[in-house]
Amino acid sequence: MSKHWWLALFIVFFLTAFSLPTESQAEVSIPDWVRSNAGWWATGQIDDSDFVLGIEFMIKEGIIQVPQTETQENVQSIIPDWIKTNARWWSDGIISDNEFTKSIEYLIKINVIRLDSGTKITQAPQTLETIPATSRTILNFYVNDQDLNTSPNGVDVISTEGLIEVLVNGVLVDVPSEMVETEPNSGKFFLAINLPATIDGKPLQQDDIILVRYLDESDHAGEKQVIEQSVALTSTFAKIETAGGGSRIGHEFTLRLYEPDANTDSKDENKIPLSALEFRAEGGIRTTLANPLFRANSGFLIETGPNSNVFEVKIEIPRTIDGETMHIGDWYEIRYLDRTSPSETTEKIILKGRIG
Repeated sequence: MSKHWWLALFIVFFLTAFSLPTESQAEVSIPDWVRSNAGWWATGQIDDSDFVLGIEFMIKEGIIQVPQTETQENVQSIIPDWIKTNARWWSDGIISDNEFTKSIEYLIKINVIRLDSGTKITQAPQTLETIPATSRTILNFYVNDQDLNTSPNGVDVISTEGLIEVLVNGVLVDVPSEMVETEPNSGKFFLAINLPATIDGKPLQQDDIILVRYLDESDHAGEKQVIEQSVALTSTFAKIETAGGGSRIGHEFTLRLYEPDANTDSKDENKIPLSALEFRAEGGIRTTLANPLFRANSGFLIETGPNSNVFEVKIEIPRTIDGETMHIGDWYEIRYLDRTSPSETTEKIILKGRIG
């Protein structure tokens, strides 16, 4: 599908199909074909820039009214992963039109969608990696920047002053004074922030927004830039995600599980057995990650550091499992049962993927 062809249709049809809700407009109705396009965008079949350009066009034409806001120079705009999740849920009919438009409003508020001309939206870089967070717990994230790797044979400890800012619902919160390199010469630095129970006297709630800013003194072109990434608070404690791939057969990737309840020892790294995670795929495939076919580098997901609440293991998706062959385009799921969620119910945490 030509992305420019899609953009033309998006502009023509969206002019009459889509507007942000106002006080006099209780319900928004959006045609079904737009749901399909939102789903394609959420799954990477349509570029971020094309999707955003369509929204920006409507703003500039006065179809969507938004307040004037100041923009920060040299900010690298990033679309949060939870926005794409909402787009996918909306395309599947799980959330309403009004709920989806709130995602668009949020993109406008944080200047991912901007009112100035020539804005280019790019995919989120790997400079910042955030881990899903919950209230009354810890936000864990990594900063990837080889410019900070000043001791190739040792572990660097970098001051966060002037480098890191964290805002919860627009309010700056305290961050640790230092961040520590994960291993010698990695250029990857770990930082854990204790989230407050309240902001301005109000308890943190589901979908409250945490914004992380990295004030990079020098990018590849030698210029200053500000890199932002946001993450929404969630009512579910455990989360699964991948890093370094996860969709190609026979290619190693990192599986990461955020599970604070498995952090039973605050001084040493904890472990979660691979048998606690189930793998399902097309053709009736059903096994656990303890299956040696996944070529895991450990029999456990191992906590990344004392009290980090983040557990990782490196695995590969095999070509064949129990006589069933995996093919390009096949879906797969990795499942984890969180039995200690805030709601005191068992939550089924599912990572969904497709073989590429």
